[in-house]
Amino acid sequence: MCTLHKCGDLFILKITGDDEHRLNPSLIDSIRDALRRAKSESESMGPTALITTAQGKFFCNGYDLSWALSDPDPVRTRAQVRPKIMSKKFRLLVKELISLPMPTIAAVTGHASAGGFILALSHDYLLMRKDRGVLYMSELDIKYKIPNWFVPILKCKIASPKIWRDVVLKAAKIRATMGVEWGIVDSDQENAEETLQAAMKLGMDLVSRKWNGKVYADNRRTVFSDVLAVLGSDETVGDSGDNVDEVVSKL
Repeated sequence: MCTLHKCGDLFILKITGDDEHRLNPSLIDSIRDALRRAKSESESMGPTALITTAQGKFFCNGYDLSWALSDPDPVRTRAQVRPKIMSKKFRLLVKELISLPMPTIAAVTGHASAGGFILALSHDYLLMRKDRGVLYMSELDIKYKIPNWFVPILKCKIASPKIWRDVVLKAAKIRATMGVEWGIVDSDQENAEETLQAAMKLGMDLVSRKWNGKVYADNRRTVFSDVLAVLGSDETVGDSGDNVDEVVSKL
């Protein structure tokens, strides 16, 4: 799942294990719990920042489709119950990242595909190692439609229409150096250790600005208003628009 520990004024959220870190309810709930703990603990601290990283070959390899498509109940399968739950939980996670009262940094030390790419882009900054890993919107290659709500995130983080065309409609596999050239990655480092060190240095630089966390979150929500506006639905799983706040108790 994941761990959260403090290093001075920084929170380090680490997705643990040597698997692909697929987004299923267990992992999503673990990350959301860590974000809530960071938010709660930050209230008794001064300015803070969050770094998200991962153990092993993968940062996050997207949705756990094996779990989503293996419901033993045929009625639930036809109603796409598991895909709906997975999507709603992930949308809530993205909303909580956008609302977190501190700067956020993704230290991508392995592959980040599809939903994993979106998870990384949902942070304020993205740092990446050079020696392993790609950013990859894999939907075209695996014959899945990209959810509508992914697109505002891509457009917020990728300035060039030609580049997000190649990200989505060529399923480009973006290594760190290319990510920097394309304006997706803020900086690239030689290996995982240097990526985390660079993220921690950036985090401390941001903390030193002594910004008010609530104001920071308010401004981020304004920047991501187009994203927040579409988090209530996901047409790819037949979710026609339940308000995400209203489904928390059901998940």
